[in-house]
Amino acid sequence: MKLRTAGYFFRQAALSLWRNIWMSLAAAASVAISMFLLGAFLLLVFNVNHIAANLQSNVEIAAFLQVDVPRQVSLHIQDQVRALPGVTEVTPVPKEEGLKQLSQQFGSEQDLLAATGGVNPLPDYLRVRVADPQTIQSVAGAIKAIPGVEKVNYGQEVVERLFAVVRWLRWLGVGIIVMLGLGALSLIVLTIRLAVYSRRREINIMKYVGATDWFIRWPFFLEGLWLGLLGSGVAAVAVYLGYRVVLNMVGPAAVFVPLIRDQGLLLRSTLGLVAGGSLVGALGSLFSIRRFLKV
Repeated sequence: MKLRTAGYFFRQAALSLWRNIWMSLAAAASVAISMFLLGAFLLLVFNVNHIAANLQSNVEIAAFLQVDVPRQVSLHIQDQVRALPGVTEVTPVPKEEGLKQLSQQFGSEQDLLAATGGVNPLPDYLRVRVADPQTIQSVAGAIKAIPGVEKVNYGQEVVERLFAVVRWLRWLGVGIIVMLGLGALSLIVLTIRLAVYSRRREINIMKYVGATDWFIRWPFFLEGLWLGLLGSGVAAVAVYLGYRVVLNMVGPAAVFVPLIRDQGLLLRSTLGLVAGGSLVGALGSLFSIRRFLKV
């Protein structure tokens, strides 16, 4: 394409946008609203997955050793547990520490010892974390098989329900994002098609005087690209600033509501909105004009 021809296409696209300013603004607003809703829900799904991943990562295995296990054997069991595939952290809790924790909940340490005849009845136990929460059941079974381990507890019923809820939320999020994406695509294409329809006579005249299809398409392609860029840019800025406001509002409660604070992810999400809106706007113009090129 010659530079002079490209300049003509850009001038025609800009002139057409100005002549049809209200229709152009309507199309840009349609893109902005659609992409804002999509971006907002996308961040919502990301945060739900993030919170679910935090809950899963906090799941621990409590491996209770036999009461009469000597300290040397307890250390050997710790080494065996650390060597298991998937285990990332093993924290030993001696029976003395367990008694202190219990006394903080139910009474003084002396009262508890007096009630048990001066003998600490608690066993040593290990707090075990795994790399992949989905493997917690198999790791718990491997720990249970180690000689000297009396009991293994990781809240099996609660953990299984948690994993089921997480899977359900993730599939639900994917489904809603797909539906919103298709809805945004349909709305944007429909709006751009209306804008093209209002200029169908102009297209027919250009065809009658001998203009090629691509000579007609290029200005419309650039118009759709600019409208998509403008609308999605507004949506991206609104999503970015809105999310920053939400993070500031959460503030100290972030310990209980661990929202995503990764600026890189937020930037990639907003840039993705801009790229997606621009692409949909450009391709929407090409598809919308196709039917009017047949004279």
